[in-house]
Amino acid sequence: MPHKVTLIRGDGTGPELAEVTKSVLDATGVSFDWDIQDAGADVMEKEGTPLPDRLLDSIRKNKVAIKAPITTPVGTGFRSVNVALRREFDLYACLRPCKSYPGVRSRYQNIDLVIVRENTEDLYAGIEFQKGTGDAKQVIDLTSKLSKRSIRPDSGVSIKPISVSGTERIVKFAFEYTRKYKRKKVTSVHKANIMKYTDGLFLEVSREVAKHYPDIEFEDRIVDNMCMQLIQKPELYDVLVLPNLYGDILSDVAAGLVGGLGVAPGGNIGENGAIFEATHGSAPKYKGLNKVNPTAMILSGMLMLRYLGEERVADRLEKAVADVIREGKYVTYDMKENRNDPTAVGTREMGEAVIQKLKQG
Repeated sequence: MPHKVTLIRGDGTGPELAEVTKSVLDATGVSFDWDIQDAGADVMEKEGTPLPDRLLDSIRKNKVAIKAPITTPVGTGFRSVNVALRREFDLYACLRPCKSYPGVRSRYQNIDLVIVRENTEDLYAGIEFQKGTGDAKQVIDLTSKLSKRSIRPDSGVSIKPISVSGTERIVKFAFEYTRKYKRKKVTSVHKANIMKYTDGLFLEVSREVAKHYPDIEFEDRIVDNMCMQLIQKPELYDVLVLPNLYGDILSDVAAGLVGGLGVAPGGNIGENGAIFEATHGSAPKYKGLNKVNPTAMILSGMLMLRYLGEERVADRLEKAVADVIREGKYVTYDMKENRNDPTAVGTREMGEAVIQKLKQG
């Protein structure tokens, strides 16, 4: 039986990346029943929403999707489609492996980190009150009264919820992933020394969950120290589990250790479904130029294969990508030692090189 999967083409360079990734996944020999859907800025112009019901219905039906990048306006416009999808389907776990592949330009070698980020709570829950509004005034007045601390009346306010249940499930996810893939250690990252009732709760629950996994090493780190540790001695770390905001930041730090977002895949996983996506943006200035690196989205397809139980095929695909990168011949401009190297190939050509490696393997 083919795997039923929703393919979200995105905007900017998204459709090009989606096309190449689909071709590569089809070339693995795994059978897919694709439902191709559009979302994002281009759909917003035509349909008045960046996230039409037909797309949501497709994901509800198939329970698995792979998404090309979608533009999120900064400061204005619609809220992030990515955040909306995670909330709609309660995709509470953001999985972002960051692994060194020989041939990728980086200051570091032999990095193998996994970021597990809580996806539904913290400051990214979207509970905000705009400066100068009546609602903001009520929140400021009530908070000032309860905390006995003044808040400037011209403030915008965000609320940071962290729950026992939300923390339990993300930390369990991190430990189960660690056990399944025979990794060694989980590190809980927090700022419990300052935010004792939110990050303090995250740390307390992490410690309680860890007691149920005596076969796996557990430790915790304060987030600012963790940033320094990743730069100085990343080899000491394995699986990191973090609240939403810190997870977003440190996943980019970890991606930087392995060469950037162009090689960083991602998956958003819940109890009843999952959406896989590259961690980089839509790069609209390169739209239609057949120029951007498809590695992150192809590797997101590799994560999807693992989620679907196609572990051996996922291994083959990862090896094919790694071989193309290591040889360095059929790679995009950003993966060349000199970004102006005229031998750099386009998005489609790099995808075709991966397909050729799959056929050889």
